[in-house]
Amino acid sequence: MHVSIRLLTYHVNQDDPKKCTAKKLKRLRLADITHDIRDIPRNGIILNPLAKTVFAPEDRVYAEKDGIVAIDCSWNNVDDMFSKLRRFRIHRALPFLIPVNPVNYGKPFQLTTLEAFIASLYIIGEEEHAKKISTLYKWSQHFITVNEKYLRAYRNTSTRAEILEIMQRI
Repeated sequence: MHVSIRLLTYHVNQDDPKKCTAKKLKRLRLADITHDIRDIPRNGIILNPLAKTVFAPEDRVYAEKDGIVAIDCSWNNVDDMFSKLRRFRIHRALPFLIPVNPVNYGKPFQLTTLEAFIASLYIIGEEEHAKKISTLYKWSQHFITVNEKYLRAYRNTSTRAEILEIMQRI
């Protein structure tokens, strides 16, 4: 399988390293990790739960060029962390999804780095890449199953407005 989308995690070592999905992605060479903000591509897509713009299939062009960047930090520090990343141009919030990870199971939007990458890849049409990385944990294999109705609906939209309409109906 040709993996065309670069996955990068900006990691700040705030969570339990034994439960860190980003580190496992790195160990298996499925994603890169950086601890230096200067390594983040200027035009990479920053997955930001506080962003005003929703992630959509039309973001594929940015993902192909400069990759998708997840920020691995504690949910308790989200506000502070993302304020430090304002200088980056492309911030996107993932649409409504239900996490299946053991820490935030069932709490909408509170995804692990792995779940965020799975969702973003699926939405831009990289379903095989998403499925490949979803096999890292027993629980992560269920993320697509639990959210398949939403992921397919988001992937099949033409505009961000359509994604927002779907989210309003949920």
